[in-house]
Amino acid sequence: MRHLTSWMKQARSLIAPSQPECLFCGRRGRPSPEWPGICVHCQSSIPWIRVPRCQTCGRHVGCPDCSRSHGHLPIRCNRSAVAYTSDMREILGQYKYRGNERLAPLLGLMLDRAYALLQQEQSGQQLNGALQGDFFSEPLPVLRSKLRMRSNLWQADLLVPVPVSAVRLSERGFNQAERLAEVVSLRRGVPQLPLLVRTHHTAKQSFKSRRERLADMKHAFAGNTDSAVLQSLSEYLHSHATHQLEQRPLQIIIVDDIYTTGSTIRACAGALQQLCRSLDCTAEIYSLTWARS
Repeated sequence: MRHLTSWMKQARSLIAPSQPECLFCGRRGRPSPEWPGICVHCQSSIPWIRVPRCQTCGRHVGCPDCSRSHGHLPIRCNRSAVAYTSDMREILGQYKYRGNERLAPLLGLMLDRAYALLQQEQSGQQLNGALQGDFFSEPLPVLRSKLRMRSNLWQADLLVPVPVSAVRLSERGFNQAERLAEVVSLRRGVPQLPLLVRTHHTAKQSFKSRRERLADMKHAFAGNTDSAVLQSLSEYLHSHATHQLEQRPLQIIIVDDIYTTGSTIRACAGALQQLCRSLDCTAEIYSLTWARS
């Protein structure tokens, strides 16, 4: 009887499909119905940032960095998908430093959740703006038209991944920010353009102080003046030169894997603003990162 029970268990294990290996924990378990590639246990432990405490950098706890800046930031705001816990640090290490590129689609989907949060916030601000002052100054048909136009979901115009140096690209074989941006670009229909270049290689930032990071990144990026890139940007501006776009700045989102002190994002935003000014256009800069420390 014992041998029969053992044989039946073996038979069932051969017939029934085995549970997939989780991309996060590496164990076999019941797969998440919402997040492909991970188990339900890992899904339940993801430290989502659902309500940012700092409305500027998107941090989930108190933020001394933004208070130091006294409001002089080159970005409108940053939004991140998850808090940078020890578990998330391990996941990012697998992807970024140990070359587990299978994580890119999943982390990109997680980043897309941060885009949805930003989109919801900006759409709400547009609607609030439409409601302020119009009731007493606009005819009813005009007001209705404005409400219909402004209540549409906010959408970015361009995604710009943070570039890596040639040294880092050679080490890793890919730009982690670019891969994440590709997922959001495909899901949201927002074009991705390499409008930034890295001017020099910098050592890893994870072991540096805030002051060292700020000094390191100050001149690490510049606008991409490659003729093919500028032609693509010019064609985009021309094809989207509608009446609505003429009345507002270009909405650009910088994409990176992690926001720590914000030194990388600020340096990139400054370089983008300079590039836009040289092309005689204005831009509002936002940023999306997978994690916020």
